[in-house]
Amino acid sequence: MVEGYHKSTTRANFTPGSTLPRVSTHLDAVRAYQFEVKFYGLPVEVRGSQQELTAAAKQVSPIGGSVDDIPIDRVNDKIYIPGKFTPDPVTITFDNQLLNQNSPALWKWFKSIYDPLTGDMTKFSAPGGAGNSSFKANKMTIVELDNTQEPHSYIELYGVYPTTVRFSEKNYSTNDVATIEVTFRFDFLDYNKYSN
Repeated sequence: MVEGYHKSTTRANFTPGSTLPRVSTHLDAVRAYQFEVKFYGLPVEVRGSQQELTAAAKQVSPIGGSVDDIPIDRVNDKIYIPGKFTPDPVTITFDNQLLNQNSPALWKWFKSIYDPLTGDMTKFSAPGGAGNSSFKANKMTIVELDNTQEPHSYIELYGVYPTTVRFSEKNYSTNDVATIEVTFRFDFLDYNKYSN
């Protein structure tokens, strides 16, 4: 017979007034609003802005990707095997802070990918770029924090570069801070917990 997990596990051993069930004590989870975004190995044009970008990040879209299906057809059957992995782009919203240089840094990074004034693509990178450097950041880490604001777990994205920059709407009737929304592409990702 199938047994209900919550009744047999999370509500078990409950003595009102003297003990608490697991549902009251063991189901705490990482909060969606407790996070930091860190950049490592930024391109040289924006390398000095790492901490400012961390301070300005306020929202991160879902992170992940999917393995493409390869169909195998045989007579009356169709089965699937895994194919290439396709990472999904991730969008981060940054506050347009008055005292930090995060907004110019994001725009400089985007211009190192495509400069709308000159039409140059990845102009600081090999083979033609003077800097002979990569337009990609080595790593972006989204750090999930625990209830004491200490790092709990992380999602790491490797080979990161911006593909889209959007400055927020300007509107006299709103009561919001201005933001910059940047969409990033990446090559690989990993997830893990920090060891205690």
